[in-house]
Amino acid sequence: MQCYFPWSQDLSVGLDEIDAQHKLLVDIINRVYEALINRASREEASNVLDDLVQYTYVHFAVEESLFRITNYLDYDDHKALHDHLKKQVLRIKQRFDAGEIKLDLTLMSFLRSWLEDHIKGEDKAYVAHLLGSGLKSAWAQPSWVGKIWGSLRA
Repeated sequence: MQCYFPWSQDLSVGLDEIDAQHKLLVDIINRVYEALINRASREEASNVLDDLVQYTYVHFAVEESLFRITNYLDYDDHKALHDHLKKQVLRIKQRFDAGEIKLDLTLMSFLRSWLEDHIKGEDKAYVAHLLGSGLKSAWAQPSWVGKIWGSLRA
């Protein structure tokens, strides 16, 4: 796979489950890049963008559930950011499917910044709260969402 957006330790929030989910998002963005480089058909590219939309929704739902369970005080603000980001990624998919945009380096740069800025900014801000609420940084089992997502995509 072509790697446009390598995972790096500075993207880690220090919570294994969330890091595993962020790695999957990074992987999907790299798949979008691979579709660009390999000049994938519009259908193939649309499918990868669909994966990005769907997994973004899944990941945000997990984070928001953790926020509700732990009474995160910034829940409303963070959820509003998620809602805005979901609309952005969905709009990209819709515009691509309508032929208004194509896969290009401008889109890739946006996707990378979108995820990187959110992880390094807003996501790292909630970690202390989740750990202080009793969430463990490491779990005995690997990412459950990754397992489910992988089985759906196989």
